[in-house]
Amino acid sequence: MNSEQSDKPVNIKSSVSSHNPAAQTSAGIPTKHLAIDCEMVGAGPKGQISQLARCSIVSYEGDVVYDKFVKPSMPILRLLMGKVVIGHAIHNDFKVLGYSHPAALTRDTSRIPLLNLKAGFAANECASLKRLTKAIFSRDIQTGKKGHSSVEDAKATMELYKVIEAEWEQKLAPKSQTS
Repeated sequence: MNSEQSDKPVNIKSSVSSHNPAAQTSAGIPTKHLAIDCEMVGAGPKGQISQLARCSIVSYEGDVVYDKFVKPSMPILRLLMGKVVIGHAIHNDFKVLGYSHPAALTRDTSRIPLLNLKAGFAANECASLKRLTKAIFSRDIQTGKKGHSSVEDAKATMELYKVIEAEWEQKLAPKSQTS
């Protein structure tokens, strides 16, 4: 476990100031793309209310930019603002964070026909991150008995995005030029 991780919950507000919103790659170059994954815990009666337990963000290169266990119901850090944010079924992450991100800067790998086709799935299928990663990279994720690792999931999401990045961004370019 590195210094960015802790067994104790962290108040996300107080930890924001220690992270540079203009995140840089290992080569010191600012990164424009970030992948996010959040892990939730069940709260309330019968555990039916999802609340944030851990939030992990990785750079385009897969470097961990942010990885914290957090107290539930904390607001999102400013780290994502102005960045292209990639996630798998990212609406779930944004919902638990209570965060809204511009659609033009959001990439959801669960909703990309190009990715599904490369994996051999139906274009309109909503394939799980685990299945897509297995089909495209022949690699298993989410195998531990302790649950998902948000770092592992965010890294897998960024790797999947990179597979179809050029094609996807090219398809999005005409839309962003007209809006």
